[in-house]
Amino acid sequence: MTTDNSLPNAPTRLVEATIRVLASSGPSEVKARSVASEAGLSTMGVYTHFGGVPELLQAVADEGFKRLAAVFKRVPITEDPIADLCAMLLACRDLARSNPHLYDLMFGLSIDGRYSPSRGTMTSIANGQSEAFKATYAILINACARLVDAKCVRKIDPALIAPQLWSAAHGFIMLELAGHFSGVENPAAQILVATCNNIVVGLGAKREKVESSTAGVIAGQATAPES
Repeated sequence: MTTDNSLPNAPTRLVEATIRVLASSGPSEVKARSVASEAGLSTMGVYTHFGGVPELLQAVADEGFKRLAAVFKRVPITEDPIADLCAMLLACRDLARSNPHLYDLMFGLSIDGRYSPSRGTMTSIANGQSEAFKATYAILINACARLVDAKCVRKIDPALIAPQLWSAAHGFIMLELAGHFSGVENPAAQILVATCNNIVVGLGAKREKVESSTAGVIAGQATAPES
């Protein structure tokens, strides 16, 4: 194991190591010593590059939003903005399920751990104002703008549509991660997509069109090979 904290990729190694520790052991194990050991660096590296664990957690949360932005960008842009938005929200859910503790951290929350929005510099996560968050959220707003431009919904500010869908998706994800939908056969289709369908219909879209578009996305996910 190397302990050279001057390595140019040391900050990245510490962030990636923290994400692995979160996935394997949860937030209670995110400590300077455990993260540094996972990264193959000395404990001092956490303080040298980030100032402390709270600042490291901020960087990890930002990396989570960068990954979410990359997931959003991988969703193909088609001629159907309703289907594209549906695919984005389902992709967000997939990301959250792949590392629930990372998703928790991105929003300054904790299911079973010890970090919180009020700890250290984590207040920027609670406010949702980090640059990484804003860049990711801008992708969602642009997707909502396509709804308006295509006249799928009434002429509404996309910046007012986005938080409605974001809130529905985030609320669903948190409840699903906590196990509240264990008795539902297909929570993504029957709750998440159904809720977002209702929002878009409420914004003026025709229900038949909305349900046809999103049903196609759900069907495509069902037949897609496991990644």
